[in-house]
Amino acid sequence: MSRKNKTLGEYIIENQASFKYTSGELSRLINSIRLAAKVVNHEVNKAGLVDIIGTAGDTNIQGEDQQKLDVYANDKFIQTLTNRNIVCGIASEEEDDFISINSQDENNQNKYVVLIDPLDGSSNIDVNVSVGTIFSIYRRITPVGTPVKIEDFLQKGSEQVAAGYIVYGTSTMLVYTTGHGVNGFTLNPAIGTFYLSHPNMEFPKNGRIYSVNEGNYTHFPQGVKNYIKYCQMEEEDRPYTSRYIGSLVSDFHRNMIKGGVYIYPKSSKNSTGKLRLLYECNPMAFLAEQAQGKASDGFTRILDIKPNELHQRVPFFCGSKNMVEKAEEFMRKNP
Repeated sequence: MSRKNKTLGEYIIENQASFKYTSGELSRLINSIRLAAKVVNHEVNKAGLVDIIGTAGDTNIQGEDQQKLDVYANDKFIQTLTNRNIVCGIASEEEDDFISINSQDENNQNKYVVLIDPLDGSSNIDVNVSVGTIFSIYRRITPVGTPVKIEDFLQKGSEQVAAGYIVYGTSTMLVYTTGHGVNGFTLNPAIGTFYLSHPNMEFPKNGRIYSVNEGNYTHFPQGVKNYIKYCQMEEEDRPYTSRYIGSLVSDFHRNMIKGGVYIYPKSSKNSTGKLRLLYECNPMAFLAEQAQGKASDGFTRILDIKPNELHQRVPFFCGSKNMVEKAEEFMRKNP
């Protein structure tokens, strides 16, 4: 059993031997993400006091308006990971293409690439709603010491060696997995240290919360419409409670603790789905499975999907195992 007053740094050192690869590089990488998270957290907490809220005046590769904090968080995570010479490549939801690190340095022996959504739910910043950062880590598949290539990033989610998120809310938490369960660490802002607060996090097999943007109901597939009606029916264990924040990190975090299902399906407005496979769905699916939950696109396990582009979108059903399976049952009947 993990000691709850353990710091994140202590936890990483003590559990390094359980990592699939024990060179220490992955431990340093997670420590770098921890550092960048503290910097971004400091800026998020100043929103409203300094000129950091609102749009930046640009759009990202997705065609979405970039918030000032999107740009800030993206810059800080890329700077931290690059300056510490700890990865060989980075792909960000906010960048058109992947970034190759020290590609001209033949002595660069770094083995890991990071894919990141620097600030998920950033449009909520202006109204003081929780936002987050999502990260995913893979070992490169091209030869070490050569520039990274697109195939290093287009790996199935099942190949992830670590994934996690930081939620900037009433407290700031870093939640991650290296394939041996899920643990959550809460930041003590007085001393700037993350402490183990939620050891061995798991989804309840059943929950009573469904999280979906019902404003898009008329655009959903019939299977999703039928599942929503099922959730609302008066039965012994229902109706379920509808809770939708509009920040994937926040909705996922709540559902993992309380039990629930998160659904962002394809629709007549987004025929392939809206969430990004590499930056959002894969890392959250890895976490979900490590926390005894489930994640799919309504039919197929998310972690089995072979990506074909950096900014690929997919439908996403994720959460308590029995709830996801029930939603899949409705999808099979009415795709």
